[in-house]
Amino acid sequence: MSTTLPIPWLLDSEPALRWQVLRDLTSASADEVAAERAKVATTGLGAQLLALQAPDGRWAGTAWNHGYDSTMHALMLLRDFGLDPAGAPARRALDLVRTHVTWQGCGPEECASNTFFAGETEPCINGQVAATGAYFGANVRGLIVRLLGEQLPDGGWNCDVERGSTHSSFNTTLCVLEALLAYERSTPEAQPAVTAARLRGQEYLLERQLHRRKSTGEIIARDRKSGADWTHFAFPTWWHYDLLAALDYLRAARVAPDPRLAEALAILVGKRTADGRWLLEAQYPGRMPVDLGETLGQPSRWLTLRALRVLQWFQPSH
Repeated sequence: MSTTLPIPWLLDSEPALRWQVLRDLTSASADEVAAERAKVATTGLGAQLLALQAPDGRWAGTAWNHGYDSTMHALMLLRDFGLDPAGAPARRALDLVRTHVTWQGCGPEECASNTFFAGETEPCINGQVAATGAYFGANVRGLIVRLLGEQLPDGGWNCDVERGSTHSSFNTTLCVLEALLAYERSTPEAQPAVTAARLRGQEYLLERQLHRRKSTGEIIARDRKSGADWTHFAFPTWWHYDLLAALDYLRAARVAPDPRLAEALAILVGKRTADGRWLLEAQYPGRMPVDLGETLGQPSRWLTLRALRVLQWFQPSH
């Protein structure tokens, strides 16, 4: 059964979201989309976030933190907002990061002198750094090579390998997959090994229907580390995993409709409200650098955008 799309509500927002609605959910021309996207750097959330960067290139005085307002997290949001990597504001911000930001005081001691895009040691963090770096045109080849070498026999990745884990985690695997996809898209000379590793990682998720144990078929109700329910959707997700985040990655990777996604898609469709929107069901504790203006338990424009474009790709009749 089709539902009326809440396009006017989505467009009654700000440039970071509006340009993506125009591109993904309407018949707007390329010129209209580009004009709206250009506003991300000068108006609303994107401009607010750019203004928070210090002269030393950092946000919140650090490359990374648990508070979600660090340099890494700010760059992740700017990528989510669609700040044009080729524009002068993005180039200026990235030049400051490249020139000044290191992992001093916020990563393992042996990584203290690493430049920001050299990363640290955990594949989940390095995946997030590489994904943003690739999007903004930074050289992240070293990180990509490292991540390829850390892929586990089951096809995924896990930050707990150094603590004895031998199986992959959904969270870390999705972080790395987003990095590999961004690198392939931004680097024409990307090696076939990158694509091969990404496809193996995708299969790790698909074999498990995005939220089941391969060994028993049992649903994984909650994340082992955070306790988060993977069927409760958040934006932003940061390093956390949920079904919508996984589906949106698969859409971005242009994965063909697959029967192994049926359960996750049914859960997504079942969460649509009567007026065609999705609610913000989860927020992760920590300091946000900018206020997205969304309230837990209330309709979320960001989640609705993501959900609608997932369904448009995998279930166009919805």
